[in-house]
This record gives sequence, C-alpha cells and structure tokens, in this order.
Amino acid sequence: MLDLDFVRAHPNRVREAMRAKGEERPEQVDALLEVDEERRTLITELQEAQARSNRVSKQIGALMREGKQEEAQERIEETSALKEKISTLDDQVREKETLTRRMLLQLPNIPHRSVPVGATEDDNEVEEEVGEKPTFDFEAQPHWELIEALGLVDFERGAKVTGAGFPIYVGKGARLQRALIQFFLDRAYENGYTEVQPPLFINEDSARGTGQLPDKEDLMYEIPREGFFPIPTAEVPVTNMHRDEILLNEDLPRKYCAYTPCFRREAGSYGAHVRGLNRMHQFDKVELVQFVPPDESYRALEAMCAEAEGLLQALGLPYRRLLMCTGDMGFTQAKKYDLEVWSAGQERWLEVSSVSNFEAFQARRMQIRYRPEPDAKPQLVHTLNGSGLALPRVLAALIEQYQTEAGTIALPEVLHPYTRFETIG
Repeated sequence: MLDLDFVRAHPNRVREAMRAKGEERPEQVDALLEVDEERRTLITELQEAQARSNRVSKQIGALMREGKQEEAQERIEETSALKEKISTLDDQVREKETLTRRMLLQLPNIPHRSVPVGATEDDNEVEEEVGEKPTFDFEAQPHWELIEALGLVDFERGAKVTGAGFPIYVGKGARLQRALIQFFLDRAYENGYTEVQPPLFINEDSARGTGQLPDKEDLMYEIPREGFFPIPTAEVPVTNMHRDEILLNEDLPRKYCAYTPCFRREAGSYGAHVRGLNRMHQFDKVELVQFVPPDESYRALEAMCAEAEGLLQALGLPYRRLLMCTGDMGFTQAKKYDLEVWSAGQERWLEVSSVSNFEAFQARRMQIRYRPEPDAKPQLVHTLNGSGLALPRVLAALIEQYQTEAGTIALPEVLHPYTRFETIG
C-alpha cells in the first residue's frame, strides 16, 4: 500500500505508475484525494465540535454555582446537541477512513527508476544468459514423454483423485522431487536463511497483507466456510509472520526459507505450453523471504537473485535473467527479476523463479516496522521474496537436459547424495 502523504504530494507520479503497470484507472487517484479531502474536513469539524463541547461543559458548572439556572440549562441543551453532532461526525470520519484505506489498497506499487517501461513480456530486458544449451545427436524428447515412459509422474490418477493439474509423483519421480527440495533448503541454510514450516491455509488479513487481495483473488482457491485460502505461495504466510510487529534493528535482516506445496487456480489452456509439468494447480516450491532496512533492500535483491541463480548453476541448467518491465512485473512489486531455465526437449524458456523487492508496500499493509535505534520512532521495513526454486519446471528442464539416447536420465552429480541413485531408467 502506498503512503497517503506520498499520494497527496505526488499524484502525477502515482497516475504514471498506474499507466505503466497497465492499471488504466488513473481517475482513482482523483477519487481518493477527493475522499481524503472530505475526511480531513470532517476531522476538522469533529475537533471543533469536541473543543466547543469541552468549553460548554466547563461553563455549565460555573453557571450552576453562580445560580444562573436558565443559562446553565441552555448550555446543557447545547451540550446534548453537540454530543449528537460529535457522534454523527465520528461515524462519518470512520466511514471515510475505511473508504480511504480501501481505495489505497487498489493503487499499485511505484516501479523503481531502473525498471523498463513496457506493456508486455516482449518489453522485458534479458540481462544475462548463462550456460550452454545442450545439443543431442538424437531427437530429444519433451519431459512428458520421458516421465510417462519412466513412470515418474501419474497425471491420469492425479486427475481421477482431484482434477487436472494435480499430479502424483511416483517412485524415483517422487524421490527426485524430494531430493531437489532438500537440496534447495540446504543451500538456503548455507546462505543464512532460517527454515520455517508455515501453515498451508491463510486468512483474509494475510492475503490482503501481501497483496493477493484485492488483486489476485481469482487465482486463489477458497474455503468459504472457514474463510481460509490455500496458499498460492509460501511468501504469504511467511511474510505475515511479523504482521503488526516492531522488530529490533539488530534483528535485521530477517531471512527465512520455506518449502510448501502451492495452490493456484491458473486459467487453463491447451497445447504444448501447458502439457506435462509446465502448468500445475498444485506444485512444490522453496521460497526465500527477507525483511531488511530500507537502505539495504536493493543490495538484498541482487544477492537473493544470485542465490537463486546459484541453484541453477549447481544443477548445470542453462538459464537467463530477465528484468521485468512495468506492465509484466505485477501489482505489488517495485522491481522484479525472473529466472528462466532452458527446456531442451521443448526448445523454449521456462520461468522457474521470480525475485522481487516490494520496498515498504507490503510492510505498510501489515504494519511491519523496526526501530533504527532503541528510542527511535518505528519505521517500515522493506520486504523481498524469491523462488529458490519452483519445482515443476526445474524438474521438467532437468529431465530434458540430462536425457540419453537410451531414454534414461543421467542425473547431475550434485543430486546423487540426495537421490541415492545416479540414473533413472
């Protein structure tokens, strides 16, 4: 959420940010400022009425002592009228405050000055491409053919048990999935992250705190009877851990990692782009989350991106780093990188990580603050998160990258201690 004082002082910048992010409703800024002006006018009237009521109340006692009963009665009647006015104004102020906050929640974050302005994924900047794309002296197969032949994932039974997009990992497929998760968590631990195991359901306040509400409600599953949402990413419960807390400066940065399944109602389509493990409604991911002082957040963003890249380098998977443009980076982010791994069987890039700096946008919603000094006024932290990494597409790329002419998979050496086998098939 943006700071209301910032919106008042820089309305044109907020309008520009909305246009840059594809939020074609710049008139919302004018509507917000109008409501804010009405709210402030009502607050002034309320304060004046309260001050008048206090003065009149003091006069009543003095008049009574002086025996001026008639004048005292007039003041008593005025006080009664003022109390009704104060009650009405108080309700109106609360109503305007609620509306102001609701309108603020609908304004997107301001992109960092280094973010390219653009409308679609074609406007993203490829900053670096790392690793050599593999070449085969045989016809490479896409991962869905390999996993079917090797019995690694059962899509049909997953669809029978739940529905499309809910796979069942089987045998070495399940062990490989678990091995990757543990490998990612171990690397996060080595990089100074504290592992947490958060709840898989969140309440509405948590979804609103990280920006899933009111922006991404259509992408989340919902449990109406309890008012819960299955998590779309571990970012949500982990970031909300410190909602409404004041942290100590010496406690920062706070670095957490978490493995969770994730649940998303992503719109389905047909074709190779969504076949196999390319797009799931339930998928596993290791998430990295940081809480840092404001002047450290962009250094932390680069470091977090490097940590996610290090996982792809260790696995020997070619990848590229994209700086996302304003129109493709999301409602809540100030700056965002995507890491895309090369899919050798499909011959295209697959997103496996997004690493984002939200600055104070999420922290303001959740009131996560810290004290720079013991007696200093609390300030908002900056929050960051990144996938380290998302499993389905990493698994797909890994299987395609290390396939052999015989149809087997020769796993990279770094995974051998985790899988306890070197080949599949």
